[in-house]
Amino acid sequence: MILRFESDGLELVGRLSKPEKAVKGYTTGLILCHGFPSISTGDHDIAKSYYDLADLISEQLGWIVFAITFRGCGSSQGNFSLQGWLNDTINAANYLAEEQHLDSVYAAGFGTGGAMAIHAASKCETLVGVAAVSPPSDFNDWIAEPEDLLDYARRVGVISDPKFPNDMEGWTNELSQMQTIEAAEVMEKKPLLLVHGSDDRVVPSFDARVLADAHGSADLRIIDGATHRLRFDPRTTAVLIGWLDRMNRVAYQKNESNSFASEG
Repeated sequence: MILRFESDGLELVGRLSKPEKAVKGYTTGLILCHGFPSISTGDHDIAKSYYDLADLISEQLGWIVFAITFRGCGSSQGNFSLQGWLNDTINAANYLAEEQHLDSVYAAGFGTGGAMAIHAASKCETLVGVAAVSPPSDFNDWIAEPEDLLDYARRVGVISDPKFPNDMEGWTNELSQMQTIEAAEVMEKKPLLLVHGSDDRVVPSFDARVLADAHGSADLRIIDGATHRLRFDPRTTAVLIGWLDRMNRVAYQKNESNSFASEG
Protein backbone atom coordinates (compact mmCIF):
# COMPACT_ATOMS: atom_id res chain seq x y z
CA MET A 1 0.00 0.00 0.00
CA ILE A 2 1.47 3.34 -1.10
CA LEU A 3 0.98 6.14 1.42
CA ARG A 4 1.84 9.80 1.32
CA PHE A 5 2.97 11.74 4.36
CA GLU A 6 4.19 15.24 5.03
CA SER A 7 7.69 16.28 6.02
CA ASP A 8 8.57 19.96 6.31
CA GLY A 9 5.71 20.85 3.98
CA LEU A 10 6.80 18.32 1.33
CA GLU A 11 4.73 15.34 0.22
CA LEU A 12 6.76 12.17 0.56
CA VAL A 13 5.96 8.63 -0.51
CA GLY A 14 6.19 5.44 1.49
CA ARG A 15 5.07 1.86 1.01
CA LEU A 16 3.31 0.14 3.87
CA SER A 17 3.67 -3.61 4.39
CA LYS A 18 1.24 -5.33 6.74
CA PRO A 19 1.17 -8.98 7.79
CA GLU A 20 -1.66 -11.08 6.39
CA LYS A 21 -2.70 -12.04 9.89
CA ALA A 22 -3.30 -9.12 12.21
CA VAL A 23 -1.21 -9.23 15.37
CA LYS A 24 -3.26 -8.87 18.54
CA GLY A 25 -1.94 -7.05 21.57
CA TYR A 26 1.53 -5.51 21.37
CA THR A 27 2.04 -3.99 17.90
CA THR A 28 5.38 -2.95 16.44
CA GLY A 29 6.38 -0.89 13.43
CA LEU A 30 9.57 -0.40 11.46
CA ILE A 31 10.76 2.53 9.38
CA LEU A 32 12.94 1.24 6.54
CA CYS A 33 15.41 3.84 5.26
CA HIS A 34 17.21 3.50 1.95
CA GLY A 35 20.71 4.72 1.18
CA PHE A 36 22.06 7.33 -1.22
CA PRO A 37 21.30 6.47 -4.86
CA SER A 38 24.09 5.42 -7.18
CA ILE A 39 24.60 6.44 -10.80
CA SER A 40 26.16 3.07 -11.58
CA THR A 41 23.00 1.19 -10.61
CA GLY A 42 20.55 3.81 -11.85
CA ASP A 43 18.46 3.55 -8.70
CA HIS A 44 17.03 7.07 -8.31
CA ASP A 45 13.83 5.43 -7.07
CA ILE A 46 15.97 3.38 -4.73
CA ALA A 47 13.27 2.75 -2.12
CA LYS A 48 11.50 0.29 -4.45
CA SER A 49 14.39 -2.13 -4.09
CA TYR A 50 13.53 -2.40 -0.38
CA TYR A 51 9.90 -3.42 -0.86
CA ASP A 52 10.63 -7.16 -0.90
CA LEU A 53 12.64 -6.82 2.32
CA ALA A 54 9.79 -4.86 3.91
CA ASP A 55 7.30 -7.57 2.94
CA LEU A 56 9.58 -10.30 4.31
CA ILE A 57 10.06 -8.58 7.66
CA SER A 58 6.34 -7.89 7.94
CA GLU A 59 5.36 -11.49 7.26
CA GLN A 60 8.02 -13.13 9.41
CA LEU A 61 7.68 -10.84 12.42
CA GLY A 62 4.08 -9.69 12.09
CA TRP A 63 5.27 -6.06 12.04
CA ILE A 64 3.96 -3.07 10.13
CA VAL A 65 6.85 -1.91 7.94
CA PHE A 66 7.02 1.50 6.26
CA ALA A 67 9.63 1.74 3.48
CA ILE A 68 10.00 5.47 2.99
CA THR A 69 11.30 7.39 0.00
CA PHE A 70 13.43 10.32 1.12
CA ARG A 71 12.95 13.79 -0.34
CA GLY A 72 14.50 14.13 -3.78
CA CYS A 73 14.11 10.42 -4.56
CA GLY A 74 11.48 8.58 -6.55
CA SER A 75 8.06 10.24 -6.39
CA SER A 76 8.79 12.22 -3.22
CA GLN A 77 8.98 15.98 -3.47
CA GLY A 78 11.93 18.16 -2.57
CA ASN A 79 15.69 18.08 -2.96
CA PHE A 80 18.37 16.22 -1.05
CA SER A 81 19.87 17.59 2.15
CA LEU A 82 21.13 15.64 5.14
CA GLN A 83 19.04 17.62 7.60
CA GLY A 84 16.05 17.07 5.34
CA TRP A 85 16.60 13.31 5.31
CA LEU A 86 16.90 13.31 9.09
CA ASN A 87 13.62 15.23 9.38
CA ASP A 88 12.01 12.77 6.97
CA THR A 89 13.02 9.84 9.18
CA ILE A 90 11.64 11.45 12.34
CA ASN A 91 8.43 12.58 10.65
CA ALA A 92 7.91 9.11 9.16
CA ALA A 93 8.33 7.49 12.58
CA ASN A 94 5.83 9.82 14.22
CA TYR A 95 3.40 9.42 11.32
CA LEU A 96 3.55 5.62 11.42
CA ALA A 97 3.16 5.45 15.21
CA GLU A 98 0.12 7.72 15.15
CA GLU A 99 -1.62 6.38 12.06
CA GLN A 100 -1.16 2.70 12.91
CA HIS A 101 -1.57 3.04 16.70
CA LEU A 102 1.71 1.26 17.42
CA ASP A 103 3.21 0.37 20.78
CA SER A 104 6.78 0.77 19.53
CA VAL A 105 8.66 1.80 16.40
CA TYR A 106 12.16 0.81 15.28
CA ALA A 107 14.21 2.14 12.38
CA ALA A 108 16.42 0.15 10.03
CA GLY A 109 18.61 1.89 7.50
CA PHE A 110 21.25 1.14 4.91
CA GLY A 111 24.27 3.33 4.16
CA THR A 112 23.31 6.98 4.59
CA GLY A 113 19.86 5.78 5.67
CA GLY A 114 21.49 3.85 8.51
CA ALA A 115 23.24 6.97 9.71
CA MET A 116 19.96 8.90 9.53
CA ALA A 117 18.27 6.20 11.61
CA ILE A 118 20.92 6.59 14.33
CA HIS A 119 20.56 10.37 14.31
CA ALA A 120 16.77 10.12 14.41
CA ALA A 121 16.82 7.76 17.39
CA SER A 122 19.10 10.16 19.26
CA LYS A 123 16.47 12.91 18.89
CA CYS A 124 13.10 11.16 18.57
CA GLU A 125 11.37 9.50 21.52
CA THR A 126 9.12 7.53 19.18
CA LEU A 127 12.03 5.40 17.97
CA VAL A 128 13.02 2.73 20.48
CA GLY A 129 15.88 1.07 18.62
CA VAL A 130 17.94 1.04 15.42
CA ALA A 131 19.43 -1.49 13.03
CA ALA A 132 22.04 0.23 10.85
CA VAL A 133 23.62 -1.58 7.92
CA SER A 134 26.87 -0.18 6.47
CA PRO A 135 26.41 3.30 8.00
CA PRO A 136 29.18 5.90 7.72
CA SER A 137 30.49 7.15 11.06
CA ASP A 138 30.88 10.64 9.57
CA PHE A 139 30.43 12.56 6.34
CA ASN A 140 33.95 13.96 6.14
CA ASP A 141 34.40 13.01 2.49
CA TRP A 142 31.32 15.03 1.58
CA ILE A 143 32.38 17.89 3.86
CA ALA A 144 35.77 18.09 2.13
CA GLU A 145 34.24 18.38 -1.35
CA PRO A 146 30.71 19.81 -1.08
CA GLU A 147 30.70 21.02 -4.69
CA ASP A 148 31.47 17.49 -5.89
CA LEU A 149 28.64 16.14 -3.74
CA LEU A 150 26.25 18.74 -5.16
CA ASP A 151 27.27 17.83 -8.70
CA TYR A 152 26.84 14.13 -8.01
CA ALA A 153 23.46 14.71 -6.36
CA ARG A 154 22.30 16.56 -9.47
CA ARG A 155 23.53 13.82 -11.79
CA VAL A 156 21.90 11.03 -9.79
CA GLY A 157 18.66 13.03 -9.66
CA VAL A 158 18.16 13.72 -5.94
CA ILE A 159 18.49 17.45 -6.59
CA SER A 160 16.31 18.50 -9.50
CA ASP A 161 15.90 22.23 -8.83
CA PRO A 162 18.73 24.10 -10.59
CA LYS A 163 18.47 26.91 -8.00
CA PHE A 164 18.84 24.54 -5.02
CA PRO A 165 20.34 25.08 -2.54
CA ASN A 166 19.52 28.73 -1.99
CA ASP A 167 22.18 28.86 0.72
CA MET A 168 25.21 26.76 -0.25
CA GLU A 169 26.99 27.53 3.01
CA GLY A 170 24.01 26.42 5.08
CA TRP A 171 23.58 23.26 2.99
CA THR A 172 27.26 22.44 3.51
CA ASN A 173 27.11 23.18 7.25
CA GLU A 174 24.42 20.52 7.59
CA LEU A 175 27.04 17.96 6.58
CA SER A 176 29.37 19.08 9.37
CA GLN A 177 26.58 18.97 11.96
CA MET A 178 25.80 15.31 11.24
CA GLN A 179 28.25 13.64 13.62
CA THR A 180 27.02 10.07 13.73
CA ILE A 181 29.50 9.07 16.43
CA GLU A 182 28.00 11.66 18.77
CA ALA A 183 24.49 10.52 17.85
CA ALA A 184 25.41 6.92 18.72
CA GLU A 185 26.64 8.12 22.12
CA VAL A 186 23.38 9.98 22.76
CA MET A 187 21.23 6.94 21.93
CA GLU A 188 23.26 4.65 24.22
CA LYS A 189 20.19 3.58 26.21
CA LYS A 190 18.42 2.39 23.07
CA PRO A 191 19.44 -0.91 21.42
CA LEU A 192 21.62 -0.63 18.32
CA LEU A 193 22.55 -3.28 15.75
CA LEU A 194 25.46 -2.54 13.42
CA VAL A 195 25.99 -4.77 10.39
CA HIS A 196 28.91 -4.25 8.02
CA GLY A 197 30.69 -6.10 5.24
CA SER A 198 34.32 -6.99 5.86
CA ASP A 199 35.17 -6.06 2.26
CA ASP A 200 33.16 -2.83 2.06
CA ARG A 201 35.21 -0.35 0.01
CA VAL A 202 32.58 2.41 0.09
CA VAL A 203 32.32 2.66 3.87
CA PRO A 204 35.10 0.74 5.68
CA SER A 205 34.04 -1.70 8.40
CA PHE A 206 36.16 0.40 10.78
CA ASP A 207 33.26 2.89 10.81
CA ALA A 208 30.99 0.27 12.36
CA ARG A 209 33.56 -0.51 15.05
CA VAL A 210 33.87 3.19 15.90
CA LEU A 211 30.10 3.55 16.18
CA ALA A 212 29.87 0.43 18.33
CA ASP A 213 32.49 1.82 20.71
CA ALA A 214 30.64 5.16 20.89
CA HIS A 215 27.34 3.49 21.72
CA GLY A 216 28.84 1.21 24.33
CA SER A 217 26.57 -1.82 24.06
CA ALA A 218 25.83 -2.15 20.34
CA ASP A 219 25.48 -5.56 18.72
CA LEU A 220 28.21 -5.53 16.04
CA ARG A 221 28.11 -8.06 13.20
CA ILE A 222 30.78 -8.12 10.49
CA ILE A 223 29.70 -10.17 7.46
CA ASP A 224 32.75 -12.01 6.14
CA GLY A 225 33.56 -11.29 2.50
CA ALA A 226 30.56 -8.98 2.04
CA THR A 227 30.74 -5.60 0.31
CA HIS A 228 28.62 -2.45 0.67
CA ARG A 229 25.36 -3.64 -0.91
CA LEU A 230 24.31 -5.80 2.00
CA ARG A 231 20.58 -5.62 1.41
CA PHE A 232 21.06 -8.33 -1.23
CA ASP A 233 23.02 -10.58 1.14
CA PRO A 234 20.81 -13.25 2.79
CA ARG A 235 23.13 -13.35 5.81
CA THR A 236 22.37 -9.70 6.50
CA THR A 237 18.64 -10.33 6.20
CA ALA A 238 18.86 -13.21 8.67
CA VAL A 239 20.85 -11.13 11.17
CA LEU A 240 18.47 -8.18 10.82
CA ILE A 241 15.28 -10.17 11.27
CA GLY A 242 16.72 -12.19 14.14
CA TRP A 243 17.82 -9.08 16.01
CA LEU A 244 14.52 -7.24 15.49
CA ASP A 245 12.61 -10.28 16.70
CA ARG A 246 14.78 -10.58 19.82
CA MET A 247 14.46 -6.89 20.67
CA ASN A 248 10.71 -7.01 20.27
CA ARG A 249 10.36 -10.06 22.51
CA VAL A 250 12.32 -8.26 25.22
CA ALA A 251 10.13 -5.15 24.86
CA TYR A 252 6.95 -7.25 24.91
CA GLN A 253 8.00 -9.09 28.06
CA LYS A 254 8.86 -5.80 29.76
CA ASN A 255 5.49 -4.38 28.75
CA GLU A 256 3.70 -7.44 30.11
CA SER A 257 5.64 -7.21 33.40
CA ASN A 258 4.77 -3.54 33.77
CA SER A 259 1.10 -4.25 33.05
CA PHE A 260 1.03 -7.06 35.61
CA ALA A 261 2.72 -4.87 38.22
CA SER A 262 0.27 -2.01 37.67
CA GLU A 263 -2.69 -4.37 37.96
CA GLY A 264 -1.30 -5.89 41.14
